[in-house]
Amino acid sequence: MNREDFDIFNTGIIYLDNAATTQKPRSVVREIVDYYTKYTANSHRGDYDISLKVDEKYDGVRDKVKNLINAESSKEIIFTKGSTESFNMVVFGFMAHYLKPGDRVLLTKGEHASNILPWMTLAKQIGFIIDYADLESDYSVSIEKLKEKVYENTKVISLAHVTNAIGDLRPVKAIGELCKEKGILFVLDATQSIGHMKLDVQDLNVSFLGFSAHKMLGPTGVGVLYGKLDLLEKLVPIEYGGGMNVSFNSNGEYELKELPTRLEAGTCNIAGVIGLGAAIDYLQTIGLDKIHEYEVELKKYLVDRISTVPNIKIYNKNLDTGVLLFNINNFFSQDVAIYLNQFKVCIRAGNHCAKMLQEAICDTNTCRISLYFYNTKEEIDVLVNALMNQDKILETVV
Repeated sequence: MNREDFDIFNTGIIYLDNAATTQKPRSVVREIVDYYTKYTANSHRGDYDISLKVDEKYDGVRDKVKNLINAESSKEIIFTKGSTESFNMVVFGFMAHYLKPGDRVLLTKGEHASNILPWMTLAKQIGFIIDYADLESDYSVSIEKLKEKVYENTKVISLAHVTNAIGDLRPVKAIGELCKEKGILFVLDATQSIGHMKLDVQDLNVSFLGFSAHKMLGPTGVGVLYGKLDLLEKLVPIEYGGGMNVSFNSNGEYELKELPTRLEAGTCNIAGVIGLGAAIDYLQTIGLDKIHEYEVELKKYLVDRISTVPNIKIYNKNLDTGVLLFNINNFFSQDVAIYLNQFKVCIRAGNHCAKMLQEAICDTNTCRISLYFYNTKEEIDVLVNALMNQDKILETVV
């Protein structure tokens, strides 16, 4: 689907590592190049034509994100360096002033490092308790298992919409309703879902949400933090500098700007934000429902084909997203990835930044295939045919 928009596929590469980052369509690259070659200027700092154009482009992307996730106001959209910074802002800018000793935060062992390590760090400082919801037999998260770990003093539930390792689609609608009923804040990592399916923060009762542009056809180094306006008003900046203040003097007095600017200190990644806007336009043109439908179809084909490979262990074949984890018996996952590279097949091998997941699946490293709308059944056939010749794996890496 739409492969002609991606110059990289002219090289013959078979890119099946989309959970790590996605390829960039020509329209996104063009928008970034145009900024650097036709109207380079800083944002909200100039009174000349090209600077005003930057302001228009930059602020326009805030509205595009608002519409994409159905936020109530564009003031609820904060540009960050990526989802990692977004969650650090939530944890150290808001939760550090909200949580008390003895409070509880509910996570899962399938979360990305960016949604675990900040909580661990703050827990050591404050003394709140981190609980982990048990996973189902297929390593997915159910509302029933979550409810078992919700206590009277549970103040936050923080998890991914879709995980980058197992790829399970969490029951976020039910989780949002549970949080509303119990007065719990709901923090959602949308990094692996935002470019694959529709998402409505108001319908899901999301308190805070973060994602990265590079996982949805956009550039690296830029992301988004969404928060309900009343919560963002209480979020203390974790960075201070130019652009986010009204005034300051030698007496130590300063005044910060209103949202969203006060949470965007310094010169932001202007080209990245503009590229994000182009990526949103591109995705909206295709249609997120169409993308998700095609990925489900492609995943089914992948599971049917790869299940015929001898000595293969598949961890998540029944989950309706484009992520599949597997291992080939007696072969280290990195060796399998190196072997596939000679066929120009790109997959991920390792722990996928979800190091606690090994406690559930009992394997330290796995191979991961992650699909996107530009992948094809023919590419899957190349992958499967290569895995059939397992006697060549060791020969390749030695």
